[in-house]
Amino acid sequence: MGDYRAAAAGGGVLAATLASREVLHGLLRRLTWIELRSALVLAVMTTVVLPLLPDKAVDPWGGFNPREVWVFTILIAGISYAGYVAVRILGARRGLVVSSVTGAVVSSTAVTIALARSARTSGGVLTLVGAACLAAAVSIIRVVVVVLVLEPAVAGLVATSALAAAVGFGCVGGFFLSAYGDQKVDSDLVRNPFELYPLLAFAVLFSIASVASAWMAGLIGSRGVLAVSTLSGLFDVDVAVLSALRLVAGPTSTQTAAWAVLVALAANALGRIGMAAIAGPVRFAGGMLLATLIAMALGAAVFFLTGAMSWSSSI
Repeated sequence: MGDYRAAAAGGGVLAATLASREVLHGLLRRLTWIELRSALVLAVMTTVVLPLLPDKAVDPWGGFNPREVWVFTILIAGISYAGYVAVRILGARRGLVVSSVTGAVVSSTAVTIALARSARTSGGVLTLVGAACLAAAVSIIRVVVVVLVLEPAVAGLVATSALAAAVGFGCVGGFFLSAYGDQKVDSDLVRNPFELYPLLAFAVLFSIASVASAWMAGLIGSRGVLAVSTLSGLFDVDVAVLSALRLVAGPTSTQTAAWAVLVALAANALGRIGMAAIAGPVRFAGGMLLATLIAMALGAAVFFLTGAMSWSSSI
């Protein structure tokens, strides 16, 4: 074609790929057909399904835009898939900390439930609590990154308080792990994020939360968005956060969306305590309660010290 620069670039990439073939083969041996199929599902979701969806609201309240819902579903599934692949490469059985922290990229709630179940038969309950605290910290950081990508203005309002809470979880988790030792994990903490039913369930829940947020925002204002964020955040923080963010520049202001993100994070933290109490022993749930109170207190302190009280005028 006469473009020597393109030919040189292609030759360099080809040489680098061939030189890395042993490393690539090693990675492929660690991944199974399930992971490769998941990558193909992500490609189909992005290049086949997404262009076919209408890019406009199809409900009377302007809350359900099929293409937006699918874009957010792809975003969360992609992040989860990255965490899943990391677990497969690192090995979920190589240590409690690695498994919990990496697994939290997919779902900190799932990690907490798995650890709570292990605590029923394990003697190292506080060690497991420490791992769950680290998972909670990673989950908060993950949410902040998602908000930063989608709505930087909202991220600027929530980052300091949210990250302060993450530091609280991290410090408590580090204390428990250092004080009470470490132990191996007997079961995988992460499942394939591209299993069909959980993926469709996320899309459905996100659609319902989006419509409910738009409806309640039009009905009773910003308090409706906060109510929906609280309820949905108890079960899935991603659904709550994304449904609030998509209303920015519409019926919801940036400050209200920031409130909704923080409320969703707090509700999700409390929801994890309830699930831990159901799945594990009282001591495990008590440890999670203590860690959550410390993290929320630290986040609230930073919230007030940074002058966030001025937000009250938007609620």
